[in-house]
Amino acid sequence: MAAAQERLPPLTGPKLVIGTIVLSLATFMNVLDTSIANVSIPAIAGDLGVSSTQGTWVITSFAVANAISVPLTGWLTQRFGQVKLFVSSILLFTLASLLCGMASSIEMLIAFRILQGAVAGPMIPLSQTLLLSSYPVARAGLALAMWSITTLVAPVCGPLLGGWITDNMSWPWIFYINVPIGLLAAAITWGLYRNRETPTRRLPIDTIGLALLVIWVGSMQIMLDLGKELDWFASSQIVMLALVAVIGFIAFVIWELTDEHPVVDLRLFAGRNFWVGTLLISMGYGAFFGSIVLLPLWLQQWMGYTATWAGLVTAPVGILAIIVSPIVGANIARLDARKIVTFSFTVFALVMWMRSQFSTDSTPQAVLIPIVIQGLALATFFIPLVTITLSGLPPEKLPAASGLSNFARITAGAIGTSVSTTAWEHRAALHHAELSEHLNGGNEVFNQAMNTLSERGLSQVQSLSLVDRLVSQQAFTMSADDIFLASAILFLLMIPVVWLARQAKRPGGGDDDAAASGAH
Repeated sequence: MAAAQERLPPLTGPKLVIGTIVLSLATFMNVLDTSIANVSIPAIAGDLGVSSTQGTWVITSFAVANAISVPLTGWLTQRFGQVKLFVSSILLFTLASLLCGMASSIEMLIAFRILQGAVAGPMIPLSQTLLLSSYPVARAGLALAMWSITTLVAPVCGPLLGGWITDNMSWPWIFYINVPIGLLAAAITWGLYRNRETPTRRLPIDTIGLALLVIWVGSMQIMLDLGKELDWFASSQIVMLALVAVIGFIAFVIWELTDEHPVVDLRLFAGRNFWVGTLLISMGYGAFFGSIVLLPLWLQQWMGYTATWAGLVTAPVGILAIIVSPIVGANIARLDARKIVTFSFTVFALVMWMRSQFSTDSTPQAVLIPIVIQGLALATFFIPLVTITLSGLPPEKLPAASGLSNFARITAGAIGTSVSTTAWEHRAALHHAELSEHLNGGNEVFNQAMNTLSERGLSQVQSLSLVDRLVSQQAFTMSADDIFLASAILFLLMIPVVWLARQAKRPGGGDDDAAASGAH
């Protein structure tokens, strides 16, 4: 199989350009759907008659289903071939998007989002693999740069596009826009790549491994989502879910390491660069994605921003990312990827620290500055970390390695969303209690404020309600600052881990690490 893949010549001329665009378009559509609903959650929740907390399931349900299906990419590729699997995934994703837009209840929407996430699993790892096969090995860095631009721009366009659609059209259109893009991407991909299909072989289905994967990932995510509503481990339901997740995970690892045809090749973690790269890209993405979910929620719920303005103020993160990514990609082969990642984490830490200084008086410009700087961190994040993760792996291992790495990243993104929103509410409750302690009859400032409000015609109940709203605004702002500061510390703590990796080699080149991870 490896030899057959190595014989495929790279694309040239217009075919290479079109191939890069269409593969990036499919990736863009997929990644867009991880963030386009972020600023639309209040509108979706209101329209379907549920709370914003329940509305976040629209985000996490997609992420969990996507995370479960992504690591199956390696097995599915061997069974059906890269091109057939990729095109089928695009078409099914397009259908699921149409169904999401037609959903008339939160239950229907979550069900269709689960379907959408499940069929989308192979899209990102296979777009990465097909793109690498389209370029000469010497230009692998440039290929990764082109690919990473879409993964950087899509999360930015998501809130912007989602906000505009929500305010000016209706939320179902955040899903309907996938339909023409998906059909176009599928048609062009098939026309361009159908003669570059990879060899297939019939493999037994690892049903036990797949079942264990669904059980532990599903239990973990449901636990994270319900935890804040059920008071975490004070609830027997949460305790049970945690036990199922832990036991399921242990059983999954044991089974996959001993099964002859595992659904997920965990032996890839025998390679030092693979486990270091996967760990860092997961932790970094989890912290980053948690922040891009939290920021629009804070802006809309407590700072008076509309969905459109929340999207606009977060959009400029793509400016530096688009400019710098091709430069990084073109030079990654002659630079030490570990140094680039160190720079990225340092900038991320600076950005998160700047956000931890936000207050209720922060202007749009103050919110905007760290967002622009963050584009530099993102441009130096994905390319070197993907290079480290796939360093030296033989071609036949790339789909499985890319799938497993993306599984860890997407799962971390779902965990980051749940942890950040839960911690936000928990810390806000603590800050609210501390601030409220000082609001009593013995506080002269409080008494003056109440008298002023009374003179303006507000009743005591109305005055107290307004004061409580102001206290809550302060509490949720202080809580967001806490989370951003914790994220800054996390990025700094990850820097030493980068240097556990060996100097990266080109994907497909083969090295000792790859031999270890590919022993299976």
